[in-house]
Formats: sequence, structure tokens, C-alpha cells
Amino acid sequence: MGRVDRAGLPVVAAPDWLGAAAFTTTRQGGSSLAPFESLNLGALAGDDAEAVVRNRNRLAAALPGAPVWLRQVHGIRVYDADGPPLGDGEEPEADAVVTAQARRVLAILTADCLPVVIAEAHGKALGAAHAGWRGLAAGVLEATLDALRQKCPDPVGWRAWIGPAIGPSVFEVGEEVRQAFVSVDAVAAEAFQPRPGVPGKWLANLPALAERRLRLAGVEVVAQSGECTFSDAQAFFSYRRDGMTGRLATLAWLP
Repeated sequence: MGRVDRAGLPVVAAPDWLGAAAFTTTRQGGSSLAPFESLNLGALAGDDAEAVVRNRNRLAAALPGAPVWLRQVHGIRVYDADGPPLGDGEEPEADAVVTAQARRVLAILTADCLPVVIAEAHGKALGAAHAGWRGLAAGVLEATLDALRQKCPDPVGWRAWIGPAIGPSVFEVGEEVRQAFVSVDAVAAEAFQPRPGVPGKWLANLPALAERRLRLAGVEVVAQSGECTFSDAQAFFSYRRDGMTGRLATLAWLP
């Protein structure tokens, strides 16, 4: 769907065919001050805690319920949001989350990394994952799909949306990053282009790497937002660009 308005907030929305509602916030519409201006939703980014609470309360108007927030560590652990409830304010340490319950809102925080939403085509199960290059190479998307298949062993099909993230024209990486992917999948080399004038450095297409891994894992339909967090400072936070900065949130729920 692209950029739309949700309860007065400008967001980037997933396609209607996904099988779930999903969108990524922009940095606009909140109350945080520089360098977190203005809709910073990350509680651990260094922003004033009260400002983050106000921003999350502002976001609540666009959601059917309270989000399941994670404490993300660039790993591959998947949290089951349908399990026993955690204590008040407690956030599980995980980089992906799944549910089979309607209107249970899953949340992923990013500021260049990939937010990936995976849904069963008829809305029977839903997952969301935080995938930087480390988590992507380690298998966080495959782990999310494994957890989803346990919840929905007879899917009609799987669909995925890759939200705003750092784009292929600006994501510079070293040879070790390239090898992390190419060593297990030679075709992944197509997602790396030599950085002009900088020997040993590559420009990596992180969304393309994620799409390939999703399709190899059995996701039939994949869409990318096409939005680059690094290149659009007006709309998005970017850790690679700014260092100290806020966090975007990708929210998803089953209808």
C-alpha cells in the first residue's frame, strides 16, 4: 500500500493481500526531542522515558490492542505471544514473535535493520521478525517460519512483507558479511556489489537477501516496501546514518 495515514500518524503500510494488518511507523507525529524527534518508540535508545511513553500512547490509537514489545538482541529466538502472560512491563528477550490469535499486536523495533512480517494466507498465523545482517545470516526468518508452522501445520500458503530498512545503495559491509551469506548460498553473491573505489567493501542488498531466504524457506509471495531508512532522514530513523537516534516500530496483527 505504501505511505498512508493511520489515526493521524503517517506510516508505511503492508499490502492488503498479506493476510494480516501491518505497518511501519515513520519518525513523525511524536513528542521526543532531538536527536530522537519525534515519534521514537524505542525505550532503550537513550530518549527520555516519559517521551517514549507518550509516543507509545499516541501509537495506541492506531492499534486494536497493546503491542507485544521485545528486548531485541540480534539473535534468532522466537517468542510465542500466545503463551502465559509475562509480568507487567516485562519484555521477552527475542528477535521474533508469533501468534495465532486475532487482534494480538506484534511489534518489532528497527532503525536500519529489516522488519519482516510473515502471515498465513488465510490469516491463521502471524509472525514478525527483526533481521539485521547477523540475525538474517543466523536464520531468524527460518526460525520464525518454523514457529509459525507449529501453530499452523496445514497452511494454505505463506506471504511476507519486508518493511523499511537500509537500502542497497548505501549499506556498506566488509568481506566477512558477504561470506556469511555466500558460503552457504552461492546465489546470494548477486545481492552484493563492489563499493566503487573502496577495495574489500561491498554494497549489500539486505531486503533482497531476506526475500531469497524467505522464498527458499517456502514463502510463496514476498513484497518489499522499497523504502530506505538511511536515505530519507525526514521520514525514518537510521542508526547507520545518525548513531544516536530513535526507533521505528513495525506493528502487525491478525484480523
